[in-house]
Amino acid sequence: MRDIVELNPAFRDYAERSENVDKVLRQFKKDATFVTLKGWREECYDVKAGHNSLFKMDRSATCLFGIRNYGVDINGFVRHPTKGLCIWLQQRSDTKQTWPGKWDNMVGGGLSVGFGIMETAVKEAAEEASIPENLVKNLVSAGCVSFLFESERGIFPNTEFVFDLELPPDFVPTNADGEVQAFELLPANQCLEKVFSADFKTTSCPVVIDFLIRHGVITAENESNFTQIVELLHVPLQSLYSYRTKIDCRNVENGHRTA
Repeated sequence: MRDIVELNPAFRDYAERSENVDKVLRQFKKDATFVTLKGWREECYDVKAGHNSLFKMDRSATCLFGIRNYGVDINGFVRHPTKGLCIWLQQRSDTKQTWPGKWDNMVGGGLSVGFGIMETAVKEAAEEASIPENLVKNLVSAGCVSFLFESERGIFPNTEFVFDLELPPDFVPTNADGEVQAFELLPANQCLEKVFSADFKTTSCPVVIDFLIRHGVITAENESNFTQIVELLHVPLQSLYSYRTKIDCRNVENGHRTA
């Protein structure tokens, strides 16, 4: 058995590649070949080489190939008059296809085909937490976190674009799309216990930890593994995923062919 997957070079463009990949994946889904395809979304991610989109693929299937995923997360926080810095968390609906019933960041969503980063942030803020326009305009870009996660579904090289959103103490988020069943406002210094429990969505932990570091809750003085944690929040996926491409290009230039 071959240990690689190749696209037929006869596929001429984005549309043709996307169509043929989709046919194969739908057959896998029909045959129940891979557990991850039980979570088929009819929502696609772009598969890129650098900045070039090669084709699109249902988001449930990307982990089969270790394809990079991109998402948007919003840390909703409050400077409470008596409790100090507090963070809003959401509890995912029990009917969600992935991580049902788990606690999560206030707002989060994948970067789907046809949507930009800020566009996704605004859309998800309205759908998941009913954040009105006069508040969502205060979104502040806070960089990104990146990490690798592996489960029975596959491999997830994730980059999450992070936003902070300060909310007034009297604002209470409410869900609009049926994907969230509860919200909770927690003092920041109580979040760690929640984040590291089995009830929290694993792939959202880095976003909360990053927030707590940037706001001085986790510091080098109170966490002995501080530098390692900061490093692990920023796995260099951009470099890792471009390394093989660079090697292949050099080999071609030198007259060598890689397997």
